[in-house]
Amino acid sequence: MNDLIILDRDGVINFEAADYIKSPEEWTPIPGSLEAIAQLNRACYTVALATNQGGIARGLYTHKILQAIHQKMQDALQQVAAKIDAIFYCPHIDEQNCDCRKPKPGLLRQIAQHYGCSLSGVRFIGDSWRDIQAAYAIGCQPILVLTGYGKETLRTQPELKNQIPCFSDLAAAVSFILSA
Repeated sequence: MNDLIILDRDGVINFEAADYIKSPEEWTPIPGSLEAIAQLNRACYTVALATNQGGIARGLYTHKILQAIHQKMQDALQQVAAKIDAIFYCPHIDEQNCDCRKPKPGLLRQIAQHYGCSLSGVRFIGDSWRDIQAAYAIGCQPILVLTGYGKETLRTQPELKNQIPCFSDLAAAVSFILSA
């Protein structure tokens, strides 16, 4: 499915929080990110979300609160004539050893199953080494943005600069994708 793009959420669409985004009030979009998704939508891309949400397993927020956060995100997207088609999240922490927590590819497998397609070559835009590893594990084309944990990811994995596309933010990544 060449018209599918997968995004991580925290640090890509909205500002990252060291202690999790625990309420809709804490969710704040990174400038330009919502408009970048609108550009993808206008170019007929389907946008899906793959996000780790271990705060649920830690008892910091509930599935219902996460739904409210995602509703705020979708409402904000709607204000710029944009949408995320489907949201996939892992509610677990590393110690639960699930298959859906990135860097494992389970969330991406769910997306492939949902759309009935291979993810080979599908772009996955993230800000963390976990995102990049998950993308590699299922054959996606990883793209790193330097918002969120992106700069730290590049500092700890400097070889990525020569291996995958790296951009200042989602808007710059989308601009590159749409100009290709």
